[in-house]
Amino acid sequence: MSELRFVRMGFGPEAVDYRVAWDEQRRVHAARFADEVPDTVILLEHPPVYTAGRRTQDSERPLDGTPVIDVDRGGKITWHGPGQLVGYPIQKLPRPVDVVAHVRRLEEALIRTSAEFGVTATRIEGRSGVWVLGDPVEQRPALGGLSLDFDPRLTDEEFDPRLNGPEYAPSNAGQRREDRKLAAIGIRVAKGVTMHGFSYNVQPDNKWFDRIIPCGIRDAGVTSLAAELGRDITVDEVLPVVEHHLRDILEHADLKPREIVRASA
Repeated sequence: MSELRFVRMGFGPEAVDYRVAWDEQRRVHAARFADEVPDTVILLEHPPVYTAGRRTQDSERPLDGTPVIDVDRGGKITWHGPGQLVGYPIQKLPRPVDVVAHVRRLEEALIRTSAEFGVTATRIEGRSGVWVLGDPVEQRPALGGLSLDFDPRLTDEEFDPRLNGPEYAPSNAGQRREDRKLAAIGIRVAKGVTMHGFSYNVQPDNKWFDRIIPCGIRDAGVTSLAAELGRDITVDEVLPVVEHHLRDILEHADLKPREIVRASA
């Protein structure tokens, strides 16, 4: 069992500028590497901002030239803003680092949090983050008056949902009864210490996601606790529940280095 410290950096009117928080992450990261501080989770809200991970393509960025901050985490482009709880776990892991296991632990904490509020969330194989599953394809409503057999997002590599109206907007995935992302995860590991982390949609304005291709995924959308519950819910309500599950999972995790499978001669 390892000690875990939580830092509530700023919420609501005190929401923290992304670059300020990024600088603080780097400071804590260096201190954790030097064993000057324990494993630390920074929790906060950001003013509206788009951030792009290393795998982001130009075709996934805002069409209107809205500024995007390019960052050193994995993953693609996403949005942060009011009504979204952002967490940056800065944790020392044994080497060689098992990145997938770290991501799974963060997902599990948010899945448990969602369940505590009455929302069934899960993982989708091949897609990081926490998801609310949609209806089976054959039970979903038609898009744009067309059968789903002709859904252009699945057959046209050049189809751009940013240009094709609300029926394809990521924020309307719930109305389409599609799979929809409740929490995004993107991390970086440097010198055996993690950075970046998760963004958990509590009650944001999800229309911000309609300007981009969130996480580079064109055939699914986004959601929030509020949207799934059909009622208002605040970050203040969710914050202690997320802390509880993060503490339970991260402090009690049996951290092991990634197994190295060596090819036989």
